[in-house]
Amino acid sequence: MACKKSCKKDTKKKEIGGAIVAIVTPFKDGKVDEEGLKNLIEWHIKSGTHCIVPCGTTGESATLSHDEHKRVVELTIETVNGRVPVIAGTGSNSTAETIMLTRHAKEAGADAALVITPYYNKPSQEGLYQHFEAVAAECKFPMILYNVPGRTGVNMLPETVARCAANRYVIGIKEATGSLQQISDVIRLCPKKFILLSGDDFTAFPTMAIGGKGVISVASNLMPKEMAAMMNAFNDGNLDKARKLHYKMFPLFGALFYESNPVPAKTALKMMGKIDSDEVRQPLYKMSDANIERLSAVLKDLKLI
Repeated sequence: MACKKSCKKDTKKKEIGGAIVAIVTPFKDGKVDEEGLKNLIEWHIKSGTHCIVPCGTTGESATLSHDEHKRVVELTIETVNGRVPVIAGTGSNSTAETIMLTRHAKEAGADAALVITPYYNKPSQEGLYQHFEAVAAECKFPMILYNVPGRTGVNMLPETVARCAANRYVIGIKEATGSLQQISDVIRLCPKKFILLSGDDFTAFPTMAIGGKGVISVASNLMPKEMAAMMNAFNDGNLDKARKLHYKMFPLFGALFYESNPVPAKTALKMMGKIDSDEVRQPLYKMSDANIERLSAVLKDLKLI
């Protein structure tokens, strides 16, 4: 178990924002590759990544056992050791399971939880509100909502987000609709201190321009230094540099979705020598040869391989 006191002491003054990696969970022979995960974390911190999210969608949370999920969160907190904030993915399609995983993240010493809207169930807007109210009431822990209709089948509307934001434990949202209109409405309706994070790499730069605070990123798995540099440049007022980095990485943003995330990301990391295996959990499957060729071309253009 991570040392809660030391981690909290070190990260207390660190803000959540900037380039936040939704880190992959490396597997080897069907099991979590703990050394591989630790190596990735060290690389991210060295590269300037601002925060780390274990057990998000990109971390294949849906196919981790509860024991694996808890271990990945604990190992991430232990390895980070207070150097950057850790936002643990704890969401589920079950409110009870979400509460259980969020409580664990709190006890393990995470800085916040990333909580996805319940998937498949397709709850109403009132159901979504009641779900997050229940998690907040039971856990009393900083929570970032996660809205990704393309994965869950339900869109959490800005008015519902604003209702949730009235709860002091709901501190922000990862908005992955890809809609700048919806992002603008969330920012407009929510308190000024509410943290709006882009949930898509291709909207990271424009989201910052309309008041966002960062991105929870897939591309940061491959280009952590550049994504952090883009966020830093924007915050420093160097929009030209930030824009150039946006367009430099733009081909990668699309390439990482040639197939279901995180299949392309893991394939690319294996090509780059950053992980030993590109294994994914079924029902995900290895990348097709045709798409590997397309992905390789993008990686070569970016001098990643």
